[in-house]
Amino acid sequence: MNIPVVDLADFRSNDPELKQKFVNELGSAYEEVGFVAVKNHGIADSLVADLYQFVQEFFALPTATKESYEIPGLAGQRGYTSFGREHAKGSDAPDLKEFFQFGQEVLDDDLVKSEYPENVMVDEIPMFTPTLHHAYKGFERSGTALLQAIAIYLGLDEQYFDQYVHNGNSILRAIHYPPITQEPKSAIRAEQHEDINLITLLVGASADGLEILNKDNSWVPVTSLPEQIVVNVGDMLQRLTNNKLKSTTHRVVNPPKEKWGTSRFSIPFFLHPKSSMSLACLDSCIDEAHPKAYEDCTAGEYLDERLREIGLKK
Repeated sequence: MNIPVVDLADFRSNDPELKQKFVNELGSAYEEVGFVAVKNHGIADSLVADLYQFVQEFFALPTATKESYEIPGLAGQRGYTSFGREHAKGSDAPDLKEFFQFGQEVLDDDLVKSEYPENVMVDEIPMFTPTLHHAYKGFERSGTALLQAIAIYLGLDEQYFDQYVHNGNSILRAIHYPPITQEPKSAIRAEQHEDINLITLLVGASADGLEILNKDNSWVPVTSLPEQIVVNVGDMLQRLTNNKLKSTTHRVVNPPKEKWGTSRFSIPFFLHPKSSMSLACLDSCIDEAHPKAYEDCTAGEYLDERLREIGLKK
């Protein structure tokens, strides 16, 4: 499936018609599919290449070394999470992956700093942490622009989301799906799920495997070109818009048997707002045909609930 492609340069241009065209294309895609591919996203190819290089170096470290970066009590929100710890909501089967998470670094005097644990520094790979930081900030800038377009589409002020994204609780997750060494119990590496956050930005996974569930209830492989990033709607944005924008169900499937011996690497950026942001359904998204579907809650409350559901928090 070739998902809709949008050009972020159109939105960032000084041409009102191009900007509105981008807003319309993005909004329509998120109502109908829930996924888009974004070109001219502003994240340099060289940074993406460095990111994948150092991520692969990290996961190649001995298991005992990686486990030294697994910090109890953080629900996987910083540092390393070992193989098989996470599962999809509603599933008991663990996902066949290990991952490392890097979070927000508050550089001003915002009091929200006290809510966030410190990032975990990896001593063995000196450029690992700085590269994660640079990538994090790049994704945050691109994600902010995409949310500005979404705000316009929803009839909100263009900067509606900015205050919540600045020093927000976003997460950059580096994922490793190890080689398959024996007949798997399932064809699924990561069980079907929807993302928790507002939007997810995914740059160049190292192998195929991502599939989305379409309106016909069938699974379709997602493909994008190397210079594009795939961006999908998460549950928080679906909730805020009272289901106007779709949080699409997706999964990662095993490769064909001849490729079982290969690893798969994936680096999604989960754009979360500050925990204090209200996810109460927008009044403009509620009418007789679309009654309010969700109870009011904050982003922090919703994240806490979901982390328990996927097994990362007790």
